[in-house]
Order: sequence, then C-alpha cells, then structure tokens
Amino acid sequence: MADEAQAADAAKNKKSGTIMVIAGVAILTVIGAGGGWVVGGMIAPKDPDAAQKHETAAAGGEHGEAGKKEEGLPHISTEANGVVLLEPITTNLAYPSENWIRLEVALAFKGPPELTLAENIHQDILAYMRTVSLQQIEGPRGFQYLKDDIKERVDLRSQGKVAKVMFRSFVIE
Repeated sequence: MADEAQAADAAKNKKSGTIMVIAGVAILTVIGAGGGWVVGGMIAPKDPDAAQKHETAAAGGEHGEAGKKEEGLPHISTEANGVVLLEPITTNLAYPSENWIRLEVALAFKGPPELTLAENIHQDILAYMRTVSLQQIEGPRGFQYLKDDIKERVDLRSQGKVAKVMFRSFVIE
C-alpha cells in the first residue's frame, strides 16, 4: 500500500512539473511577442499619409494607375542625380567559353549625364568582358582587379566626365 501511495505521489509531482514547464513557456512566449511588438513600433517609420495613400489607391481615387507607380522607393539612377544605370551586360568569358557573366553597372557623372557616352562605355565594357578569363576574376583580389580595369577603361573613354563606377550586380554562371 505504501508503495502505491508513493507511486501516486510521484505521478502527481510529474504531472505538476509538466504543467509548470508548459505555463513557463506560454508566459515567455507572451512576453517575447509583446516585446517584439513594442520594438517593432519603435523601429517602424511613422508615415500618417501612407494609410491615406493606400486607401486612395485601393478605391481608385484621384490618381488611379499613376498612384500605383509612385509607390515605393525612388530610383537612385536618374538623370537628375547624374547617375545612369547601364543595361545589364551578359556575355561569355574568353576562357572557359561555356561560363557566362552578368554585370550591372551604374555610372555617376560629374556634370549632366551624357547618354551617348554612357552607351559607348557600355559597349566598351562588353568588349572587355569578352576578353577576360575566369582565372583572372576568381576571388576577391581578382574582382578588385576587374573593378580597377573597368574603372580605368571608363576614365579613358569618358575623359574624366565619370566620377564613379558602381557595380550593382556581378554573377558568373
């Protein structure tokens, strides 16, 4: 009888321990969710016009389709900023010729951007990329050499009109 009583007490203690663990996890979850909500409220930008713009666009209000195009972040590559985003350059490498490279470059002009000069620079970079082998651009040092070579070619072609060459993407397949 005494053994049965001890076994019942042990089972009761085990059940209450499990309940305490579940209760503790639930309390910590609620505290974590509340803390996340508070931190999110502090970090999130407070734009009172955002809700109004969203409602106007959803209702097809004053702007209709034009309102949808204005949403989001403005592009950095605009002629007003003096930045021209070149078309993506996709070509195969010189060796091994089955490897392809895709490169997106933006040019920051010192003065007003010249689109014909930008197109000439685009064609020059494309011609140069066709002469590059995979071994030349492997690793961080190879990528730095490639950036330096392209910057030098841009400087020669633009005669100092381009202030900076910005690499937006670089993919080798």
